[in-house]
Amino acid sequence: MRLTQGTFSFLPDFSVDQITAQVQYCIDQGWPVSIEHTDDPHPRNVYWEMWGTPMFDLRDPAGLLMELAACTHAFPGRYVKVTAYDRAYGRQTTALSFIVARPPHEPGFRLERQETADRSIRYTVHAYATERPPESRYLGGNGSAPDE
Repeated sequence: MRLTQGTFSFLPDFSVDQITAQVQYCIDQGWPVSIEHTDDPHPRNVYWEMWGTPMFDLRDPAGLLMELAACTHAFPGRYVKVTAYDRAYGRQTTALSFIVARPPHEPGFRLERQETADRSIRYTVHAYATERPPESRYLGGNGSAPDE
């Protein structure tokens, strides 16, 4: 299963040149950018952990690429995304967000059905990865990366 969240989520993974082009677009719009990462990409988990602080004074995409390389090196088995903020509304508004790194194996989600009072049916999305401890959510049973 391939996680599809954010802008460009149904496209193949971006190359470094494509990431650079998107970051340059954000800079041209005056949007500050940040890097975020998580090992729990549940669709309602919108608060990923930040890598550093938002780059308000970024003038060159190379700065973000350097921080992106450091983040993916520090967290090789996590989802990593770039987020750009539009301050035109006077509050933090996400203008653009896209995943730039992901684990080699994505276990996916399970849809749980629950019947409640008055014949109501509720559905819950459950990430298979959260059944494991955080440090091994995207590893195989023997503690190594799973076979593709």
